Amino acid sequence: MSSSDDIETPRGPARIDTDLPGGPATALLVLGHGAGGGVDAPDLLAVRDVAVAAGVAVVRVTQPYRVAGRRAPAPAGHLDEAWTAVLAALRDRHTDVPVWLVGGRSSGARVACRTARAVGAAGIVALAFPLHPPGRPERSRAAELLTGLPTLVVNGDRDPFGVPDPGPGVTVVTRPGEGHDLRKDLSGTAGVVREWLRGRGWTAG
Repeated sequence: MSSSDDIETPRGPARIDTDLPGGPATALLVLGHGAGGGVDAPDLLAVRDVAVAAGVAVVRVTQPYRVAGRRAPAPAGHLDEAWTAVLAALRDRHTDVPVWLVGGRSSGARVACRTARAVGAAGIVALAFPLHPPGRPERSRAAELLTGLPTLVVNGDRDPFGVPDPGPGVTVVTRPGEGHDLRKDLSGTAGVVREWLRGRGWTAG
């Protein structure tokens, strides 16, 4: 079952697209989009499809700046504030879901990491985590991954934003031949996420 509606946040309305499995959800995975993209990015849709098929409910969140029609991303603090408000509202809606997971691609993955502890997430799925701006490896964002929560990072080996190193609780899977969009082998990328979720016991089987 799929549905779409808006949730009010301190930064304006955010849009949520919800996809529910056929039976009771074993977990709920909330996904955010990249800075200039949307929740219909191919890798997000591929992950949604395999997760729902495995019994996981998936909510894709469009940040208020994108709902308002702007392409330039809001400041990090505004993104985190809106995301946290959406997660609080979703908690009230899905009181029967036992496990809460967060994630997203690129900028959305950063937001998920920065707020994961605050929203009570059990784990993080980070697609195309932008380790640093292109050509600026000295400006590393690796610290954002160190949440202490189980974290899966899936990056392409040709990503100009770099590939993080594994760390405590952080599993990094590098996809050969993939760039930042992770769209060459969508089923392979989604399969990595599915197997990681299954290995944590967060799927229906």
